[in-house]
This record gives sequence, C-alpha cells and structure tokens, in this order.
Amino acid sequence: MTTIIILNWNGSQMMQRYLPSVVANSGDAEVVVADNASTDDSLQMLSEKFPTVRIVTLDRNWGFADGYNKAFEKYETENNAQGVPLPDYYILLNSDVRVKPGWLDAMTDYMETHDDVAACQPKLLSDERPEWFEYAGACGGYLDKYGYPYCRGRVFDTVEMDHGQYDTVTDVLWATGACLMVRRTDYWAVGGLDGRFFAHNEEIDLCWRLNMMGRRVVCMPQSVAYHLGGGTLPQGNPRKTYLNFRNNLTMLYKNLPSGRLHRVMLMRMLLDYVAALQMLVLGRSLGDFKAVVRARRDFHRWKKDFKAERERIQKEAAVAEPKGITPIFLLWNYYARGRKRYCEL
Repeated sequence: MTTIIILNWNGSQMMQRYLPSVVANSGDAEVVVADNASTDDSLQMLSEKFPTVRIVTLDRNWGFADGYNKAFEKYETENNAQGVPLPDYYILLNSDVRVKPGWLDAMTDYMETHDDVAACQPKLLSDERPEWFEYAGACGGYLDKYGYPYCRGRVFDTVEMDHGQYDTVTDVLWATGACLMVRRTDYWAVGGLDGRFFAHNEEIDLCWRLNMMGRRVVCMPQSVAYHLGGGTLPQGNPRKTYLNFRNNLTMLYKNLPSGRLHRVMLMRMLLDYVAALQMLVLGRSLGDFKAVVRARRDFHRWKKDFKAERERIQKEAAVAEPKGITPIFLLWNYYARGRKRYCEL
C-alpha cells in the first residue's frame, strides 16, 4: 500500500495544473494533500475540483521538512483512530510534478523485491523541456568529498539532455525530495526529515542517515516524473542561498565521521567565503553575499544544538561513510578542468 503526500502552501494554481495527472495515473495509491496553513483558496479548490483527494490540514507553515513530518504524524493519527491500516510506502511529491500512467510500477516492484532498499526516486525530467533532466535530482544524487551535491545528469548548473545514458538502476547517496518514495518504517527509524532545516538539503540529510544505517537508496530510471522546479524559491534568491549553505554545513556536521569532519570544515570555510566573494564580484546581488556570511554565522550559533544528535548518529552508524560520498573535488573538476557532466567526473 502506497500513500502519495503532496505538501502545499498557497499552491492552488499549481495544483490545478499538476494534480490531475497524479490523481489519474497513480492506480490504487492514496493521494493526500497536506496543507501548510495556506491563505489562498487551496482548500476550497481541492474540495470542489478534487473530491477524491484526502486533505490533511496543518496549523501553520512548517516548511518542507517539518511540514512532511507533521503531515505524516497527523495522517497516521487519523488512520489509527479510524482503524485504517498504515501504508508500506510514502511518496513525498512536489506540487509541480506531472506523471504518466504506470509511473509508480517500477519503483514499487523494486521496493517489493528488495527489502534492503529504504528509498528510491524516478528519473526526474524537466516538465518544460522533457528531453532534459531536471535540476532537483535528475537521475540520483551524490556528494563530493567537501559536501557539494551533484547528480547523474546535473553537475552544479549544467543539466544534461536525457539520451538514456543513465537508465541503469543505481545505488545513490540521496534521492530527490521532489519525488521520493520511502518505506514508512525506515522513515521513522531514522527520525524523519530534520524539521530544523525548514527547506533545502533535508532529503540529502535523510538519505545519508538511511545509508549510514546500512539501508540502500536507489534511482529507478524506469519510473519517470516531470518536474517544473523553482516554484517556491527560484535560483538566485538570497533566502535559498542562505538555507542551502546553512543546511549543507549542518548536514556535514551531523553525519561526517570524526576523522574527516575537521578537515572538511576548514576547507569549506575557505570555499564558502570564496563563493561569497565570487557572487559579489560577478554581479549577483549583495543579498547573496550576505546570505552566505549569515549562513555560516548561524551554523556556528546553532551547531551546539546538534551535538548530541551527531554523537548518536556516529555511535549507531552501521556504515561510517556511504559509497555515495565520492573522493571527487567537484569545484576543481568543474571550473578548472571543465568536467561538467557526470560521465566526465
């Protein structure tokens, strides 16, 4: 049994565009919209136009990470109160994702026959340019040795055209939060998404923790979804810059083994300030420069709040450092050596 949960905040127009394909093409899966206290007409629109879609209402905007945690908790509480069985799998699905008939089949079949897999994602293509991969996950994600994420099909801002070159089923470090299928028991076993992140890097952190517990995360390219992307915070938004840098540093602090933590953090301090200066010099806004500086400051301020969790994660880890963390120095390969596609790394 699978439940698809779409987190919504003031996304009435987006849901009217994308929800019909999910409802029509998801077979027996239950479709749920969890509303993060929207102030637009989302709830009225759903009641009138999508009567078969279940609605879970939240009391305020909890962001992406804790929004899903709260939504799952309320959904499960309601099911338990009514004696309704809980699903085996959740799918975290963005409200700007379009799907076709049979999109769930390959992922479901693989999860059913591979008990060691905790989560998976489909091939994620662009809804605007369906022959191209989509930025937020493409065909499964990795981290380089300094914590920079990249994907099969997307390295930094370079997105590849899909020629079937990544159509093999592959273990990855992280699966995209735009369309993430996860076993319910595994999700809760590692504590779910880290709600303190609010948004950005939260799915990488979750999948990293799953990997460290000896569970697999897989990209299943035989399932395909089409993502619009950038609907909440577009590229170049200082708020997005801030969350990406702060949360990435926090994720590294939580999950890196002690033998590598100090060295990586020292290098990241240098690289982050270089990136901030580059943003300023190359004409990106002063806001982006300030966002990086503030992200580093706020990370150091709240790092102590994660100390006990870091110690627990390291103590309980079955795998010290997953294979999806590669020895590649991505910045050097991308900018100095001109290696801008996954197959060139």
